[in-house]
Amino acid sequence: MGRTRKGRAVSGWLIVDKPAGVTSTAVVNKVKWALSAQKAGHAGTLDPDATGVLAVALGEATKTVPYVTDALKCYRFRVTLGAATDTDDASGTVIATSDRRPTDAEIEAALAAFRGHIQQVPPQFSAVKVDGERAYDLAREGEAMELAARPLWVESLKVLGRPDADHVDLEMVCGKGGYVRAIARDLGQALGCLGHVAWLRREWSGPFRADQGVTLETVDAEAGTEALDARLLPLELGLADLPEWPATPEGAARLRNGNPGRVIGHAEWGTEGWASLDGQAVAVGHFRAGELHPSRVFNR
Repeated sequence: MGRTRKGRAVSGWLIVDKPAGVTSTAVVNKVKWALSAQKAGHAGTLDPDATGVLAVALGEATKTVPYVTDALKCYRFRVTLGAATDTDDASGTVIATSDRRPTDAEIEAALAAFRGHIQQVPPQFSAVKVDGERAYDLAREGEAMELAARPLWVESLKVLGRPDADHVDLEMVCGKGGYVRAIARDLGQALGCLGHVAWLRREWSGPFRADQGVTLETVDAEAGTEALDARLLPLELGLADLPEWPATPEGAARLRNGNPGRVIGHAEWGTEGWASLDGQAVAVGHFRAGELHPSRVFNR
């Protein structure tokens, strides 16, 4: 017999405006505790010093996490010019400096190479696995690694402002797996002046925006109350980038048992989407000849 989960079978999304100085895992644990939830996870890690949207999934919403993780995200950040750090952000130790300061025109010109399909080498201090170990653990031990470049789609990258000669503020919209710290590092190298992230904020992630976010102080204050329950967003928001097909009642019953079920609508063979009944998600799967073949089923 399986072990009974502790807590409530609560499902949905709670969007937290993460403060600096706390890990994403700590935020998830706080939310899980405050809602007495059986299960929780998040859609995309933020560095401890970063702020902004951290989408926390509860219960059945955790099954939609991959679709939010794959969605576009928007970051605003400041690059400090003239210094490189071992972590590629302000929390690290300065390892090299430069007296050169690029002009605004040079920065604008350099940004072109960081748009579209690019290859990006993750920071040494990152969660990338190297021979089964996290890169940041090896980096803390002083081990230098040859990390492989990874593909990244950068939808847009633009200058927001130039506070002074030593700093430039940027906004980037990118796909899954992007490291803002690597952008700052590589931009500094391209400009011949070195650089690192001074601060970083995620403005939105897929369907979730910073202005939807609650503070950790609010999570603490409303822990165990209906007020915090009322802040939960429906799990269906995690499927916003996929097509929706209403299921017939009979189709929904079959889908809930993990079998192909009839849906109303048209799509190309193999299109991924989700089936709903009375507005609630029943299953995610692939469309084939008027049926959804489920890959994930929601149990509510």
